[in-house]
Amino acid sequence: MHIPVLYQEVIDYLKPSAGSRYIDATVGAGGHSLGLLSASAPDGIVLALDRDPMAIEFARRRLQEFKDRVILVNASYEQMAMVASRNGMSGVDGVLMDLGLSSGQLADNDRGFSFQEDGPLDMRFDTSRGSTAADLINAMPEDGIADILRRYGDVRDSRRYARAIVRERPIDSTLQLAELVMKESRVRGKIHPATRVFQALRIAVNDELETLKEGLVAALDVLKIGGRLAVISFHSLEDRIVKHFIREQSRDCVCPPEYPVCMCDARPIVRAVHRKVIRPSEAEVQNNPRSRSARMRVAEKIAEVVV
Repeated sequence: MHIPVLYQEVIDYLKPSAGSRYIDATVGAGGHSLGLLSASAPDGIVLALDRDPMAIEFARRRLQEFKDRVILVNASYEQMAMVASRNGMSGVDGVLMDLGLSSGQLADNDRGFSFQEDGPLDMRFDTSRGSTAADLINAMPEDGIADILRRYGDVRDSRRYARAIVRERPIDSTLQLAELVMKESRVRGKIHPATRVFQALRIAVNDELETLKEGLVAALDVLKIGGRLAVISFHSLEDRIVKHFIREQSRDCVCPPEYPVCMCDARPIVRAVHRKVIRPSEAEVQNNPRSRSARMRVAEKIAEVVV
């Protein structure tokens, strides 16, 4: 069973109560939604989204006891405002975006997210649409592959790996790619050299960073004044985007620095609820080692977005 990361912190910062309404923008295995629904009894409502249709079906079974108070929709979080409007869920008390993969996705060899066992090199959150990771690396030129590995995975030997991929393709399975990366790697350590390669390809396949930026804007749109946004990320690229977004939306002036006085009349839209990033406790990391890289940022909406 998937263990929801920073579970208690999510409940503490989003403060669910009777009658409150929340959007779990990445429902996954449903652990956080279960907590929000339990804490908002007897009449709190959760709109739960996920790009992965299999996650939606899993969450539907897990949240069966709350079927009258949970709305499950197969959609990505950049579609949040549209989906919320259609379901009468605008002006919500809180939005949660948990950007990590679920244990179920990692454990399913047919999904291609992990190289622990062999499987098709897919990596799509929604397997009904879009190109797979195999499609990408078997068609893209060497320069493009190297750029993806460097940009999204901070892979040191990105050019070396890209050259090897082009030389050895077609590459269609997870172990085939992982073994190729291991063979080409010039560094040995505790972390498998394919870890960052797989991360980079997954981000590219699902356009995760651009989707995140759009999702953050959508979250502000659906929150009511006083509502809170909590975002859990698992690597620095995601966290940097979230940190920058909260900082920009917290500013009360966007004039160029050379202006002697403020002329923009801008006002902050959010305030950071916790100035420092929130990390899992030592006890949680011991109980759930996958949580070690998790970090959460929380912001509260204090004004409407001026269009």
